[in-house]
Amino acid sequence: MLLQALARILRPVVRVLLRHGITADACNDVVRRVYVDVAEREFQISGRKQTTARISLLTSINRKEVARLKKLPIVERQLLDEHHNRAARVISGWLRDATFLDSKGDPDTLPMEGERSFTELVKRHSGDVPPRAIADELQHVGAIEYTAHDELRLSARGYVPESGDAEKLQILGTDVRDLIETIDHNLTHAGAQARYQRKVQYDNIPVRHLDAFRHLSARLGQGVLEHLNEWLAERDRDAGNGSDGSGRVRLGLGIYQIEETYADTAPTDESKS
Repeated sequence: MLLQALARILRPVVRVLLRHGITADACNDVVRRVYVDVAEREFQISGRKQTTARISLLTSINRKEVARLKKLPIVERQLLDEHHNRAARVISGWLRDATFLDSKGDPDTLPMEGERSFTELVKRHSGDVPPRAIADELQHVGAIEYTAHDELRLSARGYVPESGDAEKLQILGTDVRDLIETIDHNLTHAGAQARYQRKVQYDNIPVRHLDAFRHLSARLGQGVLEHLNEWLAERDRDAGNGSDGSGRVRLGLGIYQIEETYADTAPTDESKS
């Protein structure tokens, strides 16, 4: 059963890999290195140091190969979310910080420099990062645009890197990981300890409803995310709001559209008439 689930997970992943010229051989060391790392860090016997022999037993990788793999870097640790987070925080600040809103409470048009400017927005909500670099990135993905007076206007309420960019591929690693981490957690925790994991879907919807659903799900999903974004931003230490408390946890909620087109086996509206 688990291997069947793995095959379903891998199908879209392999499609992305092949599209970008990544062969099975190229993935081999990555998969085996992660096996070794997880076995070493998460499956040790309490009170004992994890040994190469036990890692070999758990993974079925021989000890010599385990020793070789442990010397390789963990690829996932090199793929940081920092750049994506900084760009997203700028948009979040623009949407909720009263300093940068107009009289109606909407994101105002901002000059690049000055006391109430895009540069000040970046400094306040994204730290020590070049404002021009953030502006170039947001313009590149269509999140902002320049007016005739060379001011910046917010044209999207979220940040998603353009298709094909390395950062958008990085989202594949973070978002899919997060979903599987939640499913894994819920396999071993129930009731109040379970994480929120829900979806709604029907599998016999006429194609003519597709566009309407896309618009409806985008509108409702955006509203939920903006509400949660405001709640989280008020409690995030990086937002500079003085939120106190010990420890550190990453919190969030992901919403994604489900869409799969089947071969047309059901009668159409026209054929019924």
